[in-house]
Amino acid sequence: MGPLKGLKRRRKQESKASKQAAYAAAGLPSQPADWWDDFSKRISGTEDFETLFKMSRETFNYICGLVRDDLAARKSSLAALNGRPLSIDDQVAVALRRLSSGDSLLTVGQLFGVNQSTVSQVTWRFVEAMEERGLHHLRWPSPKELESIKAQFEGIRGLPNCCGAIDATHIVMCLPSVDQSNAVWLDPEKKHSMLVQAIVDPALRILDVVVGWPGSISEAHVLRSSGFFQLCERGARLNGAKTELEEQGSELREYLVGDSGYPLLPWLLTPFRGGRELPEAAAEFNKRHQATRLVAQRALARLKDTWRIVGGEMWRPDRHRLPRIILVCCILHNVIIDLEGAAVGSDRAQCTSYGHDSGYRQQQCDFSDPAARATRDRLARYLSGGLPP
Repeated sequence: MGPLKGLKRRRKQESKASKQAAYAAAGLPSQPADWWDDFSKRISGTEDFETLFKMSRETFNYICGLVRDDLAARKSSLAALNGRPLSIDDQVAVALRRLSSGDSLLTVGQLFGVNQSTVSQVTWRFVEAMEERGLHHLRWPSPKELESIKAQFEGIRGLPNCCGAIDATHIVMCLPSVDQSNAVWLDPEKKHSMLVQAIVDPALRILDVVVGWPGSISEAHVLRSSGFFQLCERGARLNGAKTELEEQGSELREYLVGDSGYPLLPWLLTPFRGGRELPEAAAEFNKRHQATRLVAQRALARLKDTWRIVGGEMWRPDRHRLPRIILVCCILHNVIIDLEGAAVGSDRAQCTSYGHDSGYRQQQCDFSDPAARATRDRLARYLSGGLPP
């Protein structure tokens, strides 16, 4: 058995060396191989790495590499309660645990042996660094990438030339009702919340996000106030190649799919209304449309389940910092998918439902563009083999 153990040991060492070389080639500092072995001995509990941080060790290493220089440049004496200085890896671990668990500063501090103010300071420094160094993981795709995305969307239920699914979710906050200035944050369900709008691809990656609007504002208003809306309206986005439908001379431009809380626009297709009274072609379109836009619900459910700081009711958050925290959670959401894939992350997150806004009713927007109605009719006929919508 001796030679076999030696072989396993050598292979493990070779694997570590290979990973270190890969990080060096990417220009990222590598993490000390024994960091987790040492760190796990210093914290209470028996959770393994992936349960504690909701990501693989390799992804954690990558994130450390992204923020290491920025955190190291901050001259301060961050230390544990026993006086031991916090390494960069310690700081990333504290911040990720705070964001992923949603636990209080006190609970996170007790787990890692640091005081509450240190948890707060470390988490905010990490948010600032990640916002600066990780933003390339959250961007609109290139034309070549969009072609792949469109093919994946068409593979779901046959919708051609679809570039994304749009949806919104509420980040619920606990705010004192006696303060009249908080009334603007009251949403239709009489909860204080901040609205987040996201456009998602079939891999559950977030391609565009809008954060910071009060929950009292409608989804349609948030869309119309967004930079993405302005780009689309002036033809600077969703302006790629059109797709020929079977009808002679009928072309379909690039578009998003969204629920009935959004306006029907030439570049944003929403469902037909009418329920059971809908014609066959319209009903078939709605089924395909719903199955396609489900990716946005799945992505938002996973975001709130993995990064539970935005998944529960936040106790009197700093509303100036909260949008940046949400943005960084979206970046981290994408980082995990980019490095591990959508399926792996979804399994770990153990999302049991696509309902990211439990207790919220469907919003309705009555605006529909005439050209968009004609486009939706043509697409419904195409998907139903020529049946009238």
